[in-house]
Amino acid sequence: MARYRTMLELLLSVGILFKGCDSDVKCRNDNGKEVDWYILYKYPKDGNDGLRYLYMDESTNGWQVSNVAINSASGTLANTLKPLLDFYDRKSEGFGYMLYSDQPPSPKHASSSYGHSKGVVMLDKQTGVWLSHSTPRFPKYRTKDFWPTSGAANAQTFMCVTYSYETFMDIGLQIQYIHPYSYDYDIPTTFHNELRCVAQRDKCYPTKEPWFRVKTLTSVHGRKFTSIAKYTRFGDDLYSGLVVNTLKNDLYVKSWGKMQTNASLPSNCGPIIPHDVYNVESIKIPKTKITFKDTSDHSKWCVTCVGDWTCIADLNRQKSQMKRGGGALCIENYTVAEAFRDMIDSYEECKQPRVGAQTREL
Repeated sequence: MARYRTMLELLLSVGILFKGCDSDVKCRNDNGKEVDWYILYKYPKDGNDGLRYLYMDESTNGWQVSNVAINSASGTLANTLKPLLDFYDRKSEGFGYMLYSDQPPSPKHASSSYGHSKGVVMLDKQTGVWLSHSTPRFPKYRTKDFWPTSGAANAQTFMCVTYSYETFMDIGLQIQYIHPYSYDYDIPTTFHNELRCVAQRDKCYPTKEPWFRVKTLTSVHGRKFTSIAKYTRFGDDLYSGLVVNTLKNDLYVKSWGKMQTNASLPSNCGPIIPHDVYNVESIKIPKTKITFKDTSDHSKWCVTCVGDWTCIADLNRQKSQMKRGGGALCIENYTVAEAFRDMIDSYEECKQPRVGAQTREL
């Protein structure tokens, strides 16, 4: 009996040890199941409550309509943010986070000298997530009621990827080029300094050329993503000046359309440039009659006109944003690219189309 009890105690202790080594800091779907990565596309408030969203990950074979609202306590965002929301109640050792946004929750205010970028970084010493998005004032400051009321109005995108702890040294360097406004953080001193200094807004940014950085980031399940980041001194459009040169392909770009006409950049085409950039003007939700214009879609993304590349980004095609930091996270996956191309309802034609341009029939 004593031998049996000893064996049982040993098994229990091993089980507890392995459970303790399992990280909770991972991207999670509506069911709370961990996933390597996901992309969300929230509908605008056009004839609905503005809280519905499309969901996609490696297993969905394209878009799926979520059965819960984006602000639901049982939805994808809440499930992913749970380690952070729990941390507000009970600070646990070995957990760190940074929230950044050029439009932070009130009363915070970000100077235009910071990058035009929004995101969430959470990690422990095993895994972490980098959740980039386009929603102003998300997540709200230190409350479990994470979704801002203003978030319902426009369409928005979110991209979450789960990485190993070691990858966050490179992620910290990428974020330094973006130079975002960190409005809340708690990162242990034993964590990567590349991340801590940018969270503290401690003069942590590039000091010499090149004023951009392109890095392959590998997820915990081995999926390779290309992170493209530019510092303010790069001085050019993210898409026509950097992304096309990295992906070597023509692009459709979806950015915020509610800007003054003379402030936005037109579709970038011509006989002498190697790749064209077309501004997406309206969106359609596949298998529905729902369409909306870029003036009610605050998302920022691009997809190659042909091929397999899609990027979730944080900058608009706007003259003033040529001088601001920002970036894009790109995935090479034909199913993802087709899902985004199928959403394009119309785009701005080029006044001087290049011979051999790669546009396709929509």
